Amino acid sequence: MRVLITCFAVDSHFSGCVPLAWALRTAGHQVLVAGQPALIEAVVRAGLTAAPVGVDHAHNQMLAKVGADILALHDDRDYLEKRHDRLGLEFLRGHETVMTALFYSKVNSDSMIDDVVDLAYGWQPDLVLWEPFTFAGAVAARVTGAAHARLLTMPDMFLSTRERHLSMLDRLPAGRRDDVLASWLDSTLARYAHGFDEEIVTGQWSIDPMPEGIRIDTRQPTVPIRYIPYNGQVPSIVPDWLREPPGRPRLCVTLGMTARTSNWSNMIAIEDLFEVVAELNVEVVATLSAEEQALVPDVPDNVRLVEHVPLDVLLPTCAAVLHHGGLGTWATAAALGVPQLSLGYMWDAVYRAQRTEALGAGLALHSSDLTPARLRGLLARILDEGSFRHRAGQLREAMSAMPSPNDVVPMLEKLTAERG
Repeated sequence: MRVLITCFAVDSHFSGCVPLAWALRTAGHQVLVAGQPALIEAVVRAGLTAAPVGVDHAHNQMLAKVGADILALHDDRDYLEKRHDRLGLEFLRGHETVMTALFYSKVNSDSMIDDVVDLAYGWQPDLVLWEPFTFAGAVAARVTGAAHARLLTMPDMFLSTRERHLSMLDRLPAGRRDDVLASWLDSTLARYAHGFDEEIVTGQWSIDPMPEGIRIDTRQPTVPIRYIPYNGQVPSIVPDWLREPPGRPRLCVTLGMTARTSNWSNMIAIEDLFEVVAELNVEVVATLSAEEQALVPDVPDNVRLVEHVPLDVLLPTCAAVLHHGGLGTWATAAALGVPQLSLGYMWDAVYRAQRTEALGAGLALHSSDLTPARLRGLLARILDEGSFRHRAGQLREAMSAMPSPNDVVPMLEKLTAERG
């Protein structure tokens, strides 16, 4: 079958698509990845066939202007920690209005959607897999009659938020049920003589890499898939020093790749981190870009600075990982059974950190609550208390029990035949 994968141009969102794309290819299916021009290098670097669509969304430049507005709206612990039963209609309405106006419609511009639809008309995919913010894929599937599914890379908190919003709208009189996301998608589909229904938001099913205990259950059909670490954003080369076992417990410190290339701030000061780890009897491996390293005035003797190192090779040698809360780092540590201290700041990073702590596989510290004293105490716990390693091992076992991308392909073939 022919499979079209669509993703807006942010490398970290595309990375989660790569293992399944290759599983489909090795099963004999044709795979084509559509994204804005800024994504094409990441696609071809993954060895996949790319189709540029639309114009670049300039998402980072937009965030420089309106990012504070998005953050201000979502700086709500009930939302971040998935206590949606406490959220009122005004918050939910504001969430959907802001996300549609400042994010969804920007990364799915008219030029992006038109080009994906034209591509689908010409290539005639049997299945469209779309990154959950890339509604262009759902539109193209509806217009051409292809089966389609969301390919998740994070806990499904955006869809669960929408489900809560819709349940509250249903209680209102018909004239007050304003649905900004539905209105935008309906007007978009009208350009192709089609209309909106909720399947354009949910997909016909979802492919979800989150394990039990982290996964957010929605009312939608779901195909679980095992997370496979992918280091395609950076050179994946094992350095000589990593071939030798550490002389003392090793701690990985990483703030991820996305903050290096976007205007989303990690809200974490490297100096605060190094002040704490300098006092610990550990060997620290800290991943910082050359620019970030130049801003660090003093590097403790027990800290090794590196620009890039493949986490799936480094983390098995580590007693714990201290990180920014990003999906790739979190999932790689979870898949390898490494205890983690997550300094999440927003959205799914906070929720994921909270759930990991609840499972006993790590600890969570919101970036805005970071102080050297609090960080010191949490690091001492995660390095010294053996229960974290045990619980992290249980989380690893849960993820290992999920179907591999190769195992998922026959299910996708069956669903495509039924739904297309």
